[in-house]
Amino acid sequence: MSTNRRRQQARRRGARQRADRQARRERAAELFAQGRSQAEVARELDVSRQSASRWHAGWQAAGATALQSRGPTGRRPKVADEQLEGIEQALLKGALAHGFATDVWTLDRIALVIQGLTGVALSTPSTWRLLRGRLGWTVQRPTRQAKERDEQAIQHWVAHEWPRIKKGPAQNRPGLSSSTNRASR
Repeated sequence: MSTNRRRQQARRRGARQRADRQARRERAAELFAQGRSQAEVARELDVSRQSASRWHAGWQAAGATALQSRGPTGRRPKVADEQLEGIEQALLKGALAHGFATDVWTLDRIALVIQGLTGVALSTPSTWRLLRGRLGWTVQRPTRQAKERDEQAIQHWVAHEWPRIKKGPAQNRPGLSSSTNRASR
């Protein structure tokens, strides 16, 4: 399984776990509103008494809104989600449209385009993570062909030489003579 797929699954799993914890806190608020004790809430929701106590204190102070999730943890991305569509559209126009000599994208070129669009300077690994993780792009390498390629010579070789090579050695040749070869005894 690819690293990117594992990360995406981890993000989905994290979102599911956050939603489960939020549902548990909402249920705790309902139970506190019914007059249930912290110990009863802890047992019913299968949480520690410390969590039930902390939730109860928050619920008493500010109601059910105090038990709301604060969202995903970790650093916010440098490039906002709203900017991703513009970046993707710019990259789809091609490298030539952005003044590069060839139409091949490199991470350094992409980082320059992102910096021009958003003002955010990304490192090469950060550019790669943005492309793979957030935009879902994959590596596309151009097929290499020799400049001296002769299509007629290739077709002749495939039609005439390759079948002869594939057949193997001619059958009318004498075989090997050896003391271990049964046919030569």
